[in-house]
Amino acid sequence: MGSLDEGHLCVEIENGMKLDVSEKEPETIAIEDAVKVLLQGLGEDVNRDGLKKTPLRVAKALREGTRGYKQKVKDIVQGALFPEVGLHDGVGHAGGVGGLVIVRDLDLFSYCESCLLPFQLKCHVGYVPSGQRVVGLSKLSRVADVFAKRLQAPQRLADEICSALHHGIKPAGVAVILECLHIHFPNVESVLLDSKHQGWVKVLVSSCSGVFGNENADAWSDFLGLLKFRGVTVDRTLTRDSVNQSWCPSNSSSMAKISSELVAANPEMVAAVASILRSLGEDPLRKELVETPSHFVRWLINFENTKLEMKLNGFACGISDLLKPNGEISSRNNEQMHSELNLSFWSQCEHHLLPFYGVVHIGYFCPKGINHLGKSLLQSIVHFYGFKLQVQERLTRQIAETVSSILGGDVMVVVEANHTCMISRGIEKFGSNTATIAVLGRFSTDPAARAMFLRSIPDDTTSRIL
Repeated sequence: MGSLDEGHLCVEIENGMKLDVSEKEPETIAIEDAVKVLLQGLGEDVNRDGLKKTPLRVAKALREGTRGYKQKVKDIVQGALFPEVGLHDGVGHAGGVGGLVIVRDLDLFSYCESCLLPFQLKCHVGYVPSGQRVVGLSKLSRVADVFAKRLQAPQRLADEICSALHHGIKPAGVAVILECLHIHFPNVESVLLDSKHQGWVKVLVSSCSGVFGNENADAWSDFLGLLKFRGVTVDRTLTRDSVNQSWCPSNSSSMAKISSELVAANPEMVAAVASILRSLGEDPLRKELVETPSHFVRWLINFENTKLEMKLNGFACGISDLLKPNGEISSRNNEQMHSELNLSFWSQCEHHLLPFYGVVHIGYFCPKGINHLGKSLLQSIVHFYGFKLQVQERLTRQIAETVSSILGGDVMVVVEANHTCMISRGIEKFGSNTATIAVLGRFSTDPAARAMFLRSIPDDTTSRIL
């Protein structure tokens, strides 16, 4: 085989999405231009290596993530209805006459119409066939995905899936349950003050038609009973109004007060987000979208570029007194390993302008007689580098180098993270997790020390990230 052209390779394998195209659609160009305005508003250089292709990546991700606007349920369901008779003796319900069919655990994502951040959802769909016909099972997932790939709110998404299936396959009834998970991204001030910040908002919504219309109907009992096999317990008393009021963190009164001055001072950024909405085929004046540009800008400003090195020098000097010896310093052989585990972080992928989040584990050797760093100081360093446009590899290195410069060298850092860009674009790998390691000083030459630190990391770290 001949060698691959490097430029061609980059075009073809960018997570299954071609980046360089000879002719771009006007909507893509408009989104690119808007993203450049947003990056410049953050004080970034749009021509630096890590950001050169970011506008195009963001444009393609957004257009791919909202492709549902151009899809029709009729095109999916048509030709996928198959004849299936009921029971031969006519007693009971089965097959194409009244036999309940459920597809569970459909992992999907959608974009929140209030803040433009992706949210995850697990979809469960059930229907009762009628007319001696059934629909191809994959079509239930595809119909759900059509409506998920639009700017959405949970309840409307459930209603649209239910209505589309009811009109498309004409069953005796349809039931839809969505388990939705929205990232609650803190701002830098609040996360430093609140160490117990809750990173997620979870909502469960349902929608139904036909024989599922009565919540006490046998169809509902069967449907919910089958969901319990998957560990899903449904409280159907949650009202639609309560879902709408509690869903997106950007709608809370506390969030509305945060950085409002900064948003008002950046009208170009707000206008750029409105331009993105129009390019996606939406109306920025639709009542659900009127505040969306401001919400998105308020969140994005968390990652505004500042003179980090100058601030860090002051930070390091301020804590140096805490590291003074409290007694006679022992030899290297008497050094002790210290560790701080599960330090939370929140950051923003500079390649796609999408969040990534997780935990940081820091290990270091410190001679006896030297005060070791407290958890709050290490957490501050983690947040210091997290709240900026980042890549995980750089974040890991920067944390390790900073701790090393304070302590004198022997440091190991492990970062475990979930990347929104891994689920909301391209390969859509739900549940994937990325780990990176940086080792300095003794950890770089001592496998036993590295192994000792890795063993100290708890097995349930992944659950702490979610």
